[in-house]
Amino acid sequence: MSKKNRSGVVYSTNPDFEYNDQEDEVETLAPPQQDLRIWLDRKGGGKVITVVKGFIGTNADLEALGKQLKNLCGTGGTVKDGEIQIQGDHRDKVITWLSSKSYKAKKAGG
Repeated sequence: MSKKNRSGVVYSTNPDFEYNDQEDEVETLAPPQQDLRIWLDRKGGGKVITVVKGFIGTNADLEALGKQLKNLCGTGGTVKDGEIQIQGDHRDKVITWLSSKSYKAKKAGG
């Protein structure tokens, strides 16, 4: 992390001061405690993506869930900014699969 991205510390007169770069990751909640929202988003060129928001847990667990959902839908996608993005409109399929795995999931947005 560059020094420019560090927020909160401008200057310290303490000679023993060390900036803490570590971010605390949240423990992954059990599937019945997760409250996921499934969105449909439009990207440039008229393309649509299915977005899964609201996952609380580690990035590794989010990546694993994203991989399972992409395999289920048979399409590409990505996991970034705490969201799972899947190419195409697969909301119904994703909600059905997540419900079968004990996740609380529902459609959101317009």
